[in-house]
Amino acid sequence: MKKRTIFNKLKEKLFLGISRNVLVLGIGSFLTDISSEMIYPVLPLFLANVLGAPKSVIGLIEGIAESTASLLKVFSGWLSDRLGRKKPLIIFGYTSSNLIKPLLAVTTSWPQVLGIRFLDRVGKGVRTSPRDALIADSTEKKSRGKAFGFHRALDTLGAALGPLSAFLILFLFSNNVRMVFLLSALPGVLAVIVFLFFLREKKSSSFKDVSLPHLSFKSLSKEFKLFVFIATIFALGNSSDAFLILRAENLGLSVALIPFAYFFFNLIYSTLSMPAGVLSDKIGRRKVVLLGYFLFAFLYLCFALANRTFHVWILFTLYGIYYALTEGVQRAFVGDLVPSGLRGMAMGTFNALTGFALLPASVIGGTLWQLLGPSATFYYGALLAFISGLLLYFFRIE
Repeated sequence: MKKRTIFNKLKEKLFLGISRNVLVLGIGSFLTDISSEMIYPVLPLFLANVLGAPKSVIGLIEGIAESTASLLKVFSGWLSDRLGRKKPLIIFGYTSSNLIKPLLAVTTSWPQVLGIRFLDRVGKGVRTSPRDALIADSTEKKSRGKAFGFHRALDTLGAALGPLSAFLILFLFSNNVRMVFLLSALPGVLAVIVFLFFLREKKSSSFKDVSLPHLSFKSLSKEFKLFVFIATIFALGNSSDAFLILRAENLGLSVALIPFAYFFFNLIYSTLSMPAGVLSDKIGRRKVVLLGYFLFAFLYLCFALANRTFHVWILFTLYGIYYALTEGVQRAFVGDLVPSGLRGMAMGTFNALTGFALLPASVIGGTLWQLLGPSATFYYGALLAFISGLLLYFFRIE
């Protein structure tokens, strides 16, 4: 018994206090994001320049893909609660995405790309909510922020390395975009292997709850519903990152440097995600999310007022800090506000509503930019973030 205790303590130190499942999910997400982000920066160029797709079609493809993912997050979360198992849905989601994306290398028309992107996002929609619920189930409340922060750190590090990998492949293979799609299979297959052989599901009897077979939100707490309402208002002002890139170009940053600015943002986000999660374990999730909302309001106000190129680097740094303070911590907050047997549906509801909000947010942001100029887009985002922060401050959700 003593030897087992010593072994467990050694294992705890080896994994930095992170449970096995969180470590495995982090590594798998890291590899998957390398694969995904190798593709996404060059896919619009491939559609427009190689397949001759109109810009309206490119927007349609992305709109259908992301809406599909958001819709499925609710149902996959609910299904994982009903089944009492999350691992099969996680493996199916990651496997389907990672095996379908490399087929872009042999596409000859945009409808084929649409089909592949649709199936890729089906995989994302199926896996995301069960994955977040399993992270919450695999950790205690006192370390849940740290666990989600660790996962976001690895996930984002993959997102940062993906575009750099794509640029290197394009350089070595004379701008052959299809080679990028083909080689994206390598980290994708590795991710599937990691999940198949190393992911373990924590046994739960929660599926015996008779309320679970019904897709109903009545059993979710008022605190959870209020937080999701506030987070959705915030998301309505958080338009696509494409506007940040357009604003960077608008302020004079060269096209060649924009990918590095985005890489720098991801690097900051990845580095600070785990410390932000640990901070939320110590002082509370609400305080950290609140700080993130107000920081977002400040930096969007600065994006509206910026008039020098060097401002871009400062603002992208702040954007990375904002992401670290909110992305993983909000998921940990959701895990705190609902019991284990309902976390799949709760994560799905949160992910779906905030995901759906991005579509009107981007439409409004683009319309404001076109009619009133770029500053209007960021004034709008800053206003909604400030309102969301005030609501979270006055409604003391714990």
